[in-house]
Amino acid sequence: MNLILLLEEDFTGIGTVRLQGRRLAHVREVHRAQVGDELAVGLLGGALGRGRVTALDALALVMEVVLDQPPPPKVPVTLVLALPRPKVLNRVLAAATSLGVGSIYLVNAWKVEKSYWKSPRLAEDNLLLQRLLGLEQARDTVLPALHLRRLLRPFAEGELPGLIQGTTPLLAHPGAPAPCPREVRGPVTLLIGPEGGFIPAEVGLLERSGCRAVDLGPRILRVETAVAALLGRLC
Repeated sequence: MNLILLLEEDFTGIGTVRLQGRRLAHVREVHRAQVGDELAVGLLGGALGRGRVTALDALALVMEVVLDQPPPPKVPVTLVLALPRPKVLNRVLAAATSLGVGSIYLVNAWKVEKSYWKSPRLAEDNLLLQRLLGLEQARDTVLPALHLRRLLRPFAEGELPGLIQGTTPLLAHPGAPAPCPREVRGPVTLLIGPEGGFIPAEVGLLERSGCRAVDLGPRILRVETAVAALLGRLC
C-alpha cells in the first residue's frame, strides 16, 4: 500500500481523519508508523497529499491531512477484456487500475465458461476492492469505470461501434497479420480475449464492428501478462 486512500466518511473535522480496519492494520503492521510520522494519502476521487499521524493504537489511526496535489493522469485506453478465470480476475483488475486504465469492460466470449459469471469474485464489493488495491499501489485516487457485458454480440454490434469512435481500436489476437503498434498517439480501445483467444467467428464479429486485429509476437501470454505487455507497448 503506497497510498492511504481516504473516504469522505473518514473525516472527523477539517483536515482530520480517523481510520480503522484494513488501513489501520496496514499502517501498524507494514508501515510500522508511529505518532509524528507522515504517510502518503489521497482522497478517493480527489487530490493527493500527506497525512501526519497524531494518534495510533489497536483501535484507530488519527491523522492530520493536507491534500494539495492532483492525481496522476489516466492512460488514454479503454480496455475490453473477455472475463478471465475468477482467480485471475483480481490480479487483472488491480493491475489494469495501477497502470492507469480509465475504463474497463468485462465481456463474454465462447471460451469464457458460464460458471465464471457466477463467481463471488464478481460481487460488487470485491470488484471495488481490487480496483482500490490498484489505486493504492500506483498512488492514484480515481477509480476506473467498470462495465459488465454478459452477451458479446449485442455489445459488439450495438455498443462497441460508438465506443471506438475517435480511438484506435485494436483487437489483440495471436497470429493476426499486423503487429501491434507502439506508442500510439491518442485514445485507444484495446480488446483482449480469453485464454486461447477469441474464436474466428468472434474475431470476424469484432472486425466488422471496426476493430483491427494485431499480434503481439510468437509467444502466447497469460491474460494478466498480455494486459501489462500491451499497455506498456501502446502507452
